[in-house]
Amino acid sequence: MCGFLFSDQPQAKEDFLSKLALIDYRGPDHTGYLKIENLHFGHVRLSILDLDPRSNQPFRYKNLTIIYNGEIYNYLEVKAELEDNGYSFNTESDTEVLIIGYHAWGSKVLSKINGMFAFIIHDSETDTIFGARDRMGVKPMYYTLANGIFEVCSQLGPIAQNKGYTLNEDAISMYLDCKFIPSPYSIYQEVQKLEPGCYFEYALKDKKLKIERYWDLQKVQKFKGTYNEAKEQLKLLLKDAVKIRLYSDVPLGSFLSSGIDSALVTSIASQINNTKLNTFTVGFDDKIKDESGVAEKYAELLDTNHKTLFCNPDDILENLPTLLKVYDEPFADDSALPSLLLNSMTKKHVTVALSGDGGDESFLGYGHFESLLKYRLIMNMPYHLRKVVLGIIKVFVNVQPRISSALLVRRKHQFMERIFSRMGLLLLQSKNGWLRKYDHYRLLSKDFIQQAADLNTKLWLENDSNVKVDRASMAYAVEVRSPFLDYRIVEFARTLPINYRLRLGNKKRILRDLLSDYLPQDLFNLPKRGFSMPLTNWLRNELKNDVLQTIDDTFLSSIPNLNTVYCKKVLGEHMSGAYDHTESIWKLYVLAKWLNQQNKEIVS
Repeated sequence: MCGFLFSDQPQAKEDFLSKLALIDYRGPDHTGYLKIENLHFGHVRLSILDLDPRSNQPFRYKNLTIIYNGEIYNYLEVKAELEDNGYSFNTESDTEVLIIGYHAWGSKVLSKINGMFAFIIHDSETDTIFGARDRMGVKPMYYTLANGIFEVCSQLGPIAQNKGYTLNEDAISMYLDCKFIPSPYSIYQEVQKLEPGCYFEYALKDKKLKIERYWDLQKVQKFKGTYNEAKEQLKLLLKDAVKIRLYSDVPLGSFLSSGIDSALVTSIASQINNTKLNTFTVGFDDKIKDESGVAEKYAELLDTNHKTLFCNPDDILENLPTLLKVYDEPFADDSALPSLLLNSMTKKHVTVALSGDGGDESFLGYGHFESLLKYRLIMNMPYHLRKVVLGIIKVFVNVQPRISSALLVRRKHQFMERIFSRMGLLLLQSKNGWLRKYDHYRLLSKDFIQQAADLNTKLWLENDSNVKVDRASMAYAVEVRSPFLDYRIVEFARTLPINYRLRLGNKKRILRDLLSDYLPQDLFNLPKRGFSMPLTNWLRNELKNDVLQTIDDTFLSSIPNLNTVYCKKVLGEHMSGAYDHTESIWKLYVLAKWLNQQNKEIVS
């Protein structure tokens, strides 16, 4: 787990290393540098496997040079296959396995490896750069081709040191829609993100970039077995996914909340691990949001070494500079701050931590999946009939305004779009239709709920959850490993019938049944509070003055397409307690803070 920077820009070693130093928190154990003709390779290492300096990067094998961030979980299996093909190894690292695998198979090595990764390999014989990003987008990769310069980096910050980059107005609109900037876009017009499941080849001489996709979600193939057969098969997959993520030459632990996913991962790891597992959670004084009590009960039953860190409003302002620094671009998932705090505590005890991230997407754990199930019959009706039926239902049932509005869209797929970008629809006065980029994922399944799950995976998981976890963990040099993001589990889950995963009042059904083998159901069937801050009240009290000073008229008038009248209304209604506009206000607040830090103004 590390960070890297590549550049073909003519520059002094000191200038290159000063840019690399902006992400040295990702890899505090060693800084490596190599220059090949006019090419600069930089790497900051967080040592996890083979702590010996022989595994430091940049790493060379014959005509190849690699800089790499991530872990190849099945590297021992791939290594054995390479040895059968006559290759020998000088280290115990997965880095050497990856570069030799590329030497043996070229881009086909990507179909053989299972892991989280972003890497580039320079081939001195062909004078090309090969780069790839893992299937689920766990590890980030930014690149730029601006002004004839090719640079690739684990984060945006070092690349953004180049002068003359312009803020991307469309990206800001996307952010205001959904609180993050989705790939391949970045906050700057000149910088892109390599999308997950893709690789590129760059010809240094011709300055031509070719991008190919090697993995993606496919049309759903229905599972033919019984529910119990599905449960047994999933259990075997999960056990293996956890097992291969326990390989480590440094101390290891697990994040543990009140949720099903982290509890199941921790339960399996506790059985497999040779030593008593360390577990960690964040708690709040606000009992509505606090889930530390349930996590502590889990830990007691699983016999782990458990630690809880309590978060208060002062931690928010104290950690905002860290959030703005390590996230590089505006990012308004309010659970990012407690994630930073959790990792800061975790680092004092372990360097590697397992997590339950990814379980909600594959096994339908979010509330909007239940809403889709609940209203699926209505959504299958023609628009005019749906309007009449909804009017009748509202006479007898209290339907939330957000759901009611979403149900009255003319096209069924727009219901999902409202779910994923509902808060931006009023903040902005115009829409650029960027969600159409994801239209083809609706063709992979005939089931409305699976379509939503696929959109959740390709839009939210990659650009929100994975970004949050990567930056929050790397800020404190912690490597987070998520068994539910194993592509084998993602692929298998999509084959399962919806009712294996979701029933009204029983989200993540199959995971709950698996967890009952380890923990009593009456404990984990309590309502999930979510890993987020009690931000609604904090914005009205402890953070109120700073919020109002930050979201001022100067800021509001500088943002293209922003509905400033509505924004002021939102602020007033929230501060008075009339309505809860937490998500909208937090997005505006983070954007304003980021712009102030960059000392830039958007020019319409």
